[in-house]
Amino acid sequence: MPYMIETFDKPDAGDLRQQLRATHLEFLERNKKLLLACGAKLLDDGVTGTGSFYIVDVETREEAQAFVNGDPFAAGGLFDRIEINRWRKAYLNGEKYI
Repeated sequence: MPYMIETFDKPDAGDLRQQLRATHLEFLERNKKLLLACGAKLLDDGVTGTGSFYIVDVETREEAQAFVNGDPFAAGGLFDRIEINRWRKAYLNGEKYI
């Protein structure tokens, strides 16, 4: 069963997010086999990042934690906090799974 990971950026960390973004995107590309979905959480302006959201196809919490720990955003100190929860797919892309 996959895990969802929600991250919350430190306040006023927009510059740090931009500095780390290229290496973060490279990390995602290297790990794309694990990604069911991911993306930035944005303010209503549609530009300003406030954190990230990932759904990763791993079997254990430890694997989910290792994944997010390897993200340059985490290693670079961008995140104020990280929440990891199991995720059960009910609907995805308009398809029912339950």
